[in-house]
Amino acid sequence: MTQVAVIGNGPVGQTAALLLGRWGVRTVVLDRRPCRDVVGSRAICQHRDVLDVWAAVGAGERIAEEGVTWTTARTFHGERELFSYPLPDAGRSPFPPFVNISQARTEELLDERIAAEALVDVRWGCEVVGIDQDTRGATVRCADGSSVRAAYVLVCAGARADALRAGLDVTFEGRSFDDRFLICDIRAELPGWAAERRFWFDPAWNPGRQVLIHPCPDSTFRIDWQVPPDYDLDADERSGGLDARIRAIIGERSYEVVWRSVYRFQSRIASRLQVGRVLLAGDAAHLFSPFGARGLNSGVQDAENAAWKLAFVLRGWAPESLLGSYHDERHAAARENLAVTTATMDFLVPPDAERAAHRRSVLERAAEDPTAHAHVDSGRLAEPFWYVESPLTTRDDLRRRFAGRPPRGTTPDPGPGILLPDAPVRHPRATRLRELARDGFLLLVTDPLSPMVLENLTVAAPVRARRLADLDPDGEIAALLRARPGEVWIVRPDAHVAAVLSHPRPGEVDAAVRRALGARAARPDVVGSSA
Repeated sequence: MTQVAVIGNGPVGQTAALLLGRWGVRTVVLDRRPCRDVVGSRAICQHRDVLDVWAAVGAGERIAEEGVTWTTARTFHGERELFSYPLPDAGRSPFPPFVNISQARTEELLDERIAAEALVDVRWGCEVVGIDQDTRGATVRCADGSSVRAAYVLVCAGARADALRAGLDVTFEGRSFDDRFLICDIRAELPGWAAERRFWFDPAWNPGRQVLIHPCPDSTFRIDWQVPPDYDLDADERSGGLDARIRAIIGERSYEVVWRSVYRFQSRIASRLQVGRVLLAGDAAHLFSPFGARGLNSGVQDAENAAWKLAFVLRGWAPESLLGSYHDERHAAARENLAVTTATMDFLVPPDAERAAHRRSVLERAAEDPTAHAHVDSGRLAEPFWYVESPLTTRDDLRRRFAGRPPRGTTPDPGPGILLPDAPVRHPRATRLRELARDGFLLLVTDPLSPMVLENLTVAAPVRARRLADLDPDGEIAALLRARPGEVWIVRPDAHVAAVLSHPRPGEVDAAVRRALGARAARPDVVGSSA
């Protein structure tokens, strides 16, 4: 019996299989397609924190190198630029805020890593038609009559996973948007456009609608036009309309159409992301509009969350109850992404006269009033979810209370539930703080740590303690964390902070680590509470 069956060999399934292999877990990856279909740009915006996840399996640096780095988001109304803003860097990550690279090329680079991973068995042409579970494992049934027996199953089968969701009694509630969007990947020389995303509201060459332009490798640009619900791409090409659309943007420069497609957006979330021994991730678990690049990026974060938890359960380091937190954390992340992207779509495509009037007012005011810029919604760019309400997180409401979603383009202060900022470290086996964190649980301490802290740990999972002053004699990390004397920062294997304990008493570190492993804790959920 294999340990984990992964259904779907797209970026989410590939990432999950590679991460599981990194933890020593054997996987079988099943995909209904006969082979890799390398076509179109599809999901192009890869976030810094996702590149960091891919770096853990040896692919992040290569994807970043081949991709186009962009650091500025520019927004226009008509022909007038309303504002632009640079993308933030919380810490000193080696990766840029975003790189643009086609999903197809990302998949090829992940395939190269999988080819070198002995614990990953990829099987093309295996259409999964059902999953049966019992107390000892799950049987994945394929259309050709074959089957795979696994301890757990991770469904990364994309948006067309209706039959698998139905077989698990999982609903996929949400909505579809009527307006359609035309995508063209064109190859052209556009000097000065290679390091920025451009978004137009109501340009003269697409009146009443939007246009979004992203730079891609090899002098390729991805253009998204909002088009009417009855738009006919073939007719537009025959009439010369498509050429006119492109010429309105690039002028008389020569160009080549590399790929084009028309699509509608959906916003949906699965009712459950864990059903017994089966977890759902990526588009099989949620669908969002792409404005803000929250689809693939959130799917990779699903994969990382699922992978470390499955690995820790399979290796006997955590109880099976840890898997329940996968639903708690990633369903909450999906709801956040749904709220953000739905608000964007309601601004881009107002569903009623009142919101259409609001949009007109905001765009008109934004031309003269900088305070209106925050209300112009062309998509809040992807960001990691903050597990502050997770059952695995030990909150500190007095010293490090989470202030809620930060302003667009900023990150929250470090604390329980927040992704650890990155920075260089002095260590024989790691160059970055997050690289060090991803080898198990990491305890970062501001003072010399009593040996009793580790001796009193009752968990089987790997836990290492490091003094901040040893990792960073210059104090940069301590400053990033706003660390105080006597603190112990407990960091999970996905580099999220599980707890920040101040002058912990005997048993408190153990209790917080046990909580982060899904075990029953021996102390309250919240520290520093006045209750």
